[in-house]
Amino acid sequence: MAPSLYWWAKETHRGTPVVVKMENPNNWSMVEVQSPSEEDLMYPNGTVTKGGRNKNAKQLTWVLLLKAHKAAGCLTSIAAAFFSLAAAVRRRVFAGRTDTPVKSRFYTCIKVFLWVSLILLCFEVAAYSKGWHYGTPDFQLQKFYALTNGFVVRDVFDSVYSKWVLIRVEYLAPPLQLLANVCILLFLVQSLDRLVLCVGCFWIKFKKIKPIAKQGLVDLESGDGHGYFPMVLVQIPMCNEKEVYQQSIAAVCNLDWPKEKLLIQILDDSDDPTTQYLIKEEVYKWQQNDANIIYRHRVIRDGYKAGNLKSAMNCSYVKDYEFVAIFDADFQPNPDFLQRTLPHFKDNEEVGLVQARWSFVNKDENLLTRLQLINLAFHFEVEQQVNGIFLNFFGFNGTAGVWRIKALEESGGWLERTTVEDMDIAVRAHLHGWKFIFLNDVECQCELPESYEAYRKQQHRWHSGPMQLFRLCLPAIIRSKISIWKKGNMIFLFFLLRKLILPLYSFTLFCIILPMTMFIPEATLPAWVVCYVPATITFLNILPAPKSFPFIVPYLLFENTMSVTKFNAMISGLFQLGSAYEWVVTKKSGRSSEGDLISLTDKQQNMHQEINIQQEKGVSLKKKKKHNRIYTKELALAFLLLTASARSLLSAQGIHFYFLLFQGVSFLLVGLDLIGEQVV
Repeated sequence: MAPSLYWWAKETHRGTPVVVKMENPNNWSMVEVQSPSEEDLMYPNGTVTKGGRNKNAKQLTWVLLLKAHKAAGCLTSIAAAFFSLAAAVRRRVFAGRTDTPVKSRFYTCIKVFLWVSLILLCFEVAAYSKGWHYGTPDFQLQKFYALTNGFVVRDVFDSVYSKWVLIRVEYLAPPLQLLANVCILLFLVQSLDRLVLCVGCFWIKFKKIKPIAKQGLVDLESGDGHGYFPMVLVQIPMCNEKEVYQQSIAAVCNLDWPKEKLLIQILDDSDDPTTQYLIKEEVYKWQQNDANIIYRHRVIRDGYKAGNLKSAMNCSYVKDYEFVAIFDADFQPNPDFLQRTLPHFKDNEEVGLVQARWSFVNKDENLLTRLQLINLAFHFEVEQQVNGIFLNFFGFNGTAGVWRIKALEESGGWLERTTVEDMDIAVRAHLHGWKFIFLNDVECQCELPESYEAYRKQQHRWHSGPMQLFRLCLPAIIRSKISIWKKGNMIFLFFLLRKLILPLYSFTLFCIILPMTMFIPEATLPAWVVCYVPATITFLNILPAPKSFPFIVPYLLFENTMSVTKFNAMISGLFQLGSAYEWVVTKKSGRSSEGDLISLTDKQQNMHQEINIQQEKGVSLKKKKKHNRIYTKELALAFLLLTASARSLLSAQGIHFYFLLFQGVSFLLVGLDLIGEQVV
């Protein structure tokens, strides 16, 4: 019986079959594999079946082969992505497009710092190979003084290196440590300011505090005449923005407001004849639909946007209007925008400005727009809301706001003296006693820059202008009749802490001092400065945009990367250097209209119309190629930080090494323009 049982078991217990689909030799997929049961591995009397074990071993072999094939496929895809990245880098390098057409002192300083760090790294590696081993935490000065005596020093290199150590200890480390301590103090003060703002925002949410209008929404169809409908002027300044003019004009022409009490000004500063023609045609189309809209074009573009707005306010018919609403060319207010903002002016003669927050149609377009969303969500949700509730003051955003014309006139009107005319008029209006209201629940749709080139130029203007304004407004702030604590808030918090100190310590501490401490290890930065406090502040910054939590680490690294641009802009504005008054209109892509099929059709028709206009003028059309630039300052700092990370390995500094490594990689990606879209 035993043999028959054995052969029965051998014939029946063959294991679970493995079903494999193979569409082509390079694409295998396993459909079903079941684990063998104990009965498959045992005789009927309970002993292990040798044949069963062999059969299941074959199954496991197939499984392992299939998993190995999948792993090889993953490695192949990673390799393909790596080669694609390398090809993109090669194209950028050979294209030769850089961001520095002229020599820059700032870039020269970074290059000198980089070369010195490379030389020091070679020097330190040679010293490490000769036995000069130490770590920063247990560095003992007496030990190195002992190494410098004649009995210990054995050759020329040891003598030179010992002298270098003494120079570091006696002359370089003390001032570097002092500078580091000052930056740490500024870092903590700025972090405390962020924490206080977040607490204020939490209190507003907890207590449900928000501005309440004295006049609610009124049905325009009733025609009872009892609603609050003052005369409103709507202005849309634009310049060569043919990608977005259509939707902004359509949005303001659809505002729910009595037509006889609404006038729309299209303030066109375009120097492109085709763009001028298209905008004129769009205005004419809406005029045929009974919209009260006019087109104004300046031949001489003095003062950029400020000059454009100033010229429009000088029109004789402006005296008939009480309020002016301003929208940039890519903004699309909802039809009820005026109904939700203007009631806050009623019976409140001290209010000079009502500002709405922005929402973004392309916030999920790429990594760059996602990171911008974090910054702007904190700006509106926390900074402007808290300052609006508790101080009745914040910086005007230049768009999506309604001004009382009387407040503009009493404050001196639009001035062309800085590149931040919106902040300029807000500061002067506050000094004249006007109050501001921020409406966090009223949103106006707009577009974020999708290329790093456009974002970089925007940030340069936003950080250079406030320093120009601070130099000009400081005497007026000191002489003004507002309270001392309001003067202190404007000087120390609004300007110095948030506009000057933030980019100053961010760049100096993490891009200069931290790499220097790797080569001068006698001066140290604690781990909590490098890691824990920045992580906490980043966590607070990201709270208003909870869906962005997966991007918390890229956000931290990218903000430190952007500190180069912000620091350079701040220095340019503060000392009136060459690029201080540079004004470049932020490039738009017009994505805000692509969600609407009708708008998309109109956009295609305009494109064909533009082609016809160019052909009629005999202009040959050349397709504009998209390209990327190489940003030299970011690349130089990338190699500097990577060099410092290599040096940190010799001192066994774990957290410092990882921070420098990842920050260096972040600078490298940005320097090669591997973030955001290409630009035309």
